[in-house]
Amino acid sequence: MSVRCGLTLFLALLCLPILPAAAQDGLRTEGEVAAAQGLYAAEVPVGSQVDSARQAGYARALAQVLSKLSGDAAVVNRPGVAQELRNAEAYVEGYDYRQDQSTSPGGAPTYRTMLVVRFVPEAVDALVSALGLPVWGQPRPKPVVWLAIDDGSGPRLLGTGQVNAARPLLDRAVERGYRLGLPSGGAAEQAGVGAIWRGDTAAVARASARYSPPMQLIGKMYRSGAGWATDWTFVDAGRVLATRTVNESDPRRALSSGADVAADALIQRYAKVPVSEPAGTYRVAVTGLRGAEDYLQVSALLQRLPVVRRIAPVRATAERIEFDLDLLTGLSGLDRMLGQNAVIEPVEGEPGEYRIR
Repeated sequence: MSVRCGLTLFLALLCLPILPAAAQDGLRTEGEVAAAQGLYAAEVPVGSQVDSARQAGYARALAQVLSKLSGDAAVVNRPGVAQELRNAEAYVEGYDYRQDQSTSPGGAPTYRTMLVVRFVPEAVDALVSALGLPVWGQPRPKPVVWLAIDDGSGPRLLGTGQVNAARPLLDRAVERGYRLGLPSGGAAEQAGVGAIWRGDTAAVARASARYSPPMQLIGKMYRSGAGWATDWTFVDAGRVLATRTVNESDPRRALSSGADVAADALIQRYAKVPVSEPAGTYRVAVTGLRGAEDYLQVSALLQRLPVVRRIAPVRATAERIEFDLDLLTGLSGLDRMLGQNAVIEPVEGEPGEYRIR
């Protein structure tokens, strides 16, 4: 297959239709397609619509939402996150299914079931705060992508007229919790493709002056052996924040990688870790116990909270039990995780003191 045919196939694969499916646990008008909207919704592929597949999908969808809110693509590796993903259903506000159609390499139609999940914003925010995850504030910027692609016949600028070709890049940015824009791609901008190819970030910034904000994701994509390479540079107000070269056999992955370059740079500069107490061991006491059943309920609750890394009973009387808790974000994080439905509640004005509800 020639490089030109390879690029043509790449572009064709990006224009596949989406078929609507019946709504589940949500109201939509006829013909409306379920899709994740906003930071507190996500969509993931599932093998079927049975309960077990949906429960597993909830966990992956919540991981996506936490990644978008924090900006951390590896958020599941942070302390306490993987543990709480097993409780993802508790954060779900509603869900839908969608059937996506594509084409196999042999030309036959294929279908994929997507689970679209909406989460309760206040509950997710409490989780993010309790676990001490970074918070990438809103509103978020929309950098402009200046990407030149050379398929063997010379570099050409990717503008708004080629939005379908840019779809892997634009969709990956949405997965990371922000959006990217494309230049209009007029004659004057096409003439500036040489500045992209030689890495002249100042010239690209001047060409981008008509757009807002003053951020540019600059890339040049070209054939490299049997695959594709993309050189990325992210610029914020004239300052280069990141550079990366990505090599991929699949041009869609080479293209989408730019969204990660920009996201990582933006998060490093703008994401903030919420103020919380330091991690460490805290003494807590629970009063009002009425018997062994209350003790078991309190102990089970504390052991399953993701902010609690270790629990050690210290002393107990007929109506009171004390624990040393190793906490990720101190007593404030513990209080946020308890919520309104826990078997214990904080005693106002007495840090570390709790009572049976």
